[in-house]
Amino acid sequence: MTSTTGPQRSAGRFLTKLTVIATLGGLLFGYDTGVISGALLYMKDDLDLSAFGEATVVSSLLFPGAALGALLGGRIADRIGRKRMLLLCGAIFLVGALGCALAPTVQIMVAARIVLGFGVGAASVTCPLYLAEMAPPDRRGRMVTINELMIVTGQMLAFAMNALLDHLIQDPHVWRIMLAVASIPAVALLVGMLFLPDSPRWYGLKKRFKEARTVLGYSLDAREADAEFEAIVAHAERTMTTRTPWTVIRDVPWIRKVLLIGCGLAVVQQATGINTVNYYAPTILEQSGLGVSASLIATIAVGVTSVVTTVIGIILLGFVGRRTMLLIGFAGVAASQAALALTFLLSESTTRSYVILGCMIVFVAFVQMFIGTCVWLLLSEIFPMSIRGFAMGIAVFVLWCTNAAISFLFPVLNSALGSTGTFGLFVAVNLGSLYFVWRCVPETKGTTLEELEDRFEAEGTHPASV
Repeated sequence: MTSTTGPQRSAGRFLTKLTVIATLGGLLFGYDTGVISGALLYMKDDLDLSAFGEATVVSSLLFPGAALGALLGGRIADRIGRKRMLLLCGAIFLVGALGCALAPTVQIMVAARIVLGFGVGAASVTCPLYLAEMAPPDRRGRMVTINELMIVTGQMLAFAMNALLDHLIQDPHVWRIMLAVASIPAVALLVGMLFLPDSPRWYGLKKRFKEARTVLGYSLDAREADAEFEAIVAHAERTMTTRTPWTVIRDVPWIRKVLLIGCGLAVVQQATGINTVNYYAPTILEQSGLGVSASLIATIAVGVTSVVTTVIGIILLGFVGRRTMLLIGFAGVAASQAALALTFLLSESTTRSYVILGCMIVFVAFVQMFIGTCVWLLLSEIFPMSIRGFAMGIAVFVLWCTNAAISFLFPVLNSALGSTGTFGLFVAVNLGSLYFVWRCVPETKGTTLEELEDRFEAEGTHPASV
């Protein structure tokens, strides 16, 4: 008995340490995207931001920052490894956070946000990719979705830190401290990754098979590690080619189809409109009649909801298929946004403000419980070994471009259509997303990454066939 429990405990400790350290990238992703919602309330006066300048400060992290980081980050992760890419992300997060906190002008702020965004984009590809490639098949769903939990935890911490600093520090420059806090987990990521190995799949891709087998032994017993090692070697040998990722995508129809599905998943995740809440919740609530401080405090409820419902979503993934989760999620999002759109028609009052907050919380709950947990997991699973980082980088590039477009256009649409019209438009978009998931998205639950690749190649990727 001792001989089996000892290695199991050692493997469990290794996977726990790996997950905590690697998902610091997700925490930074969440904090850096969420903190701007509160900092903006002070920054716009301190830096004399126009409406266009406000939109530029918010969206510059997303595009070109995160979009470029995702596009290049996946390719770089394929070249230098997942570990070294995460080390680079930690350094970029540190430089970007300090640059934002110290920025004396709007122009320098935008430049620093672009740098920070590059780190966010690269981490959003590399963290789930690293976790998916390190995880045993029975723990892959949980480990990868913990990164999503860390993202929403980072957003909740950002909302809470904004409210706390607003209460403790009566200073118009308090936004600089809000932004500087992100440097702390950046240092932790940078130091922590020094003590972790690279992914066995990446080692296999580079024909470093001895190191691949060694790393597999950290999380699996000898028999399981040997079986996975054989599958990795077989796939690595089969995919060793001089063709570039672009030519693989061009010449192999099933890989091209999987990439298009991945890009579609990226679009529909952002088309929920979740980041209109993450970036503009305090502004929406302030415009509905609450004061600045009350809006910041109320926004914490959104962050807590994200964390709690993400935990529930992670638990549900152990029992429910990915496609079913997404179908429930998009139906719930469309219904909650319809209720939110109608609530804006009520007469302005404190009660109306809190009903709006309640509808936002329900909306966030459906996104985080059923959609956020699944999309990042699917993107880390569906692509073949030979171009996994590159293909995920393209999908996440599309995700960040969609995020940037929606975040930039939301204030414009809200001004032109009103809140009712804007959220009514989101209802129509999410009904379209529901159809896309039903028609195109495959089920991936319960198989190894190598088995998924074989199945997609043999049977296609229509959900009816997989």
